[in-house]
Amino acid sequence: MICPRGVAPAPSRRLRALVTLLRLTAKPALARMSGPAEARRAFERAARWGLLRRPPFVVHLVDGGVPQIHWVSSGRSRVRGVILYLHGGACIAGSPATHEGLAARLSRLSGVRVALPAYRLAPDHPAPAAFDDACAAHAALRARGYRPDEIVLAGDSAGGGLALALLAELCARGQAPAGVIAFSPWVDLTLSGASVRDNARVDPLLPAARAEEVVGYVRGALATDDPRLSPLFARFERPPPVMIEVGETEILRDDALRMAERLRAAGGEVRLGVRPLVPHAWPLFDGWFPEARQTLRCAARFVAEVLPRPPGRS
Repeated sequence: MICPRGVAPAPSRRLRALVTLLRLTAKPALARMSGPAEARRAFERAARWGLLRRPPFVVHLVDGGVPQIHWVSSGRSRVRGVILYLHGGACIAGSPATHEGLAARLSRLSGVRVALPAYRLAPDHPAPAAFDDACAAHAALRARGYRPDEIVLAGDSAGGGLALALLAELCARGQAPAGVIAFSPWVDLTLSGASVRDNARVDPLLPAARAEEVVGYVRGALATDDPRLSPLFARFERPPPVMIEVGETEILRDDALRMAERLRAAGGEVRLGVRPLVPHAWPLFDGWFPEARQTLRCAARFVAEVLPRPPGRS
């Protein structure tokens, strides 16, 4: 399939229906949640009740260590190469369980195993705990024998921000990954993007009025422009190819647009997709509307392009 760049075609009927449902139910629920504990429970329930679908024949194994790494695959995997996926949830919610379906679908489409670290969450573990755990997870993959160019970083929302923060760190160390995939990444905890305000009403899912509160839970003792929190302000040395996908009506739209500019200014290749109407981190909704599957297929193609080809293939 062709992976369109720029603004995609008109939204499907199923996407329009789901967005209406999210506006009427999920967004008001997020706006009135009491705090991180309730958000965490709600996210886990969504996965447990099948709202976040998973493909058949999923293999889910868990490695010990700190952090624990959950290995998720579906279908045949290639011998070399791994996707290090950092789940979203604003660094206060989410887990390998909530993202098992997305990881399994990405594995099935790409033929590559996905490593999902169970990184520590705020407010019990504020920054830089999540960043430190992302670095530790990458080190664990290296200890398993994966070369830097056999690892693709990926993530959605705050996890996409973590992936990009980790990218800056790895580039500085001379351990740049094969590439990075970021769905609706949150890369600026200073909340300086104009879309935080301009899209507050039209965003189908995220209540902008809670953003500063969430930053307060996450930041710990760090400044909000610390690159470990806000990779928009990081330095990138010879970055590898990066795929960024964001919704046109998201409050985080400008995070993605400015991140793409930052990486291009550093000499990197960025494949930026701005999609109409889609909700925040829409690949999580794979199985409900076709745009989610289309984006995951594009991500799988990106993985195939940036990872080294297996021996015997031209």
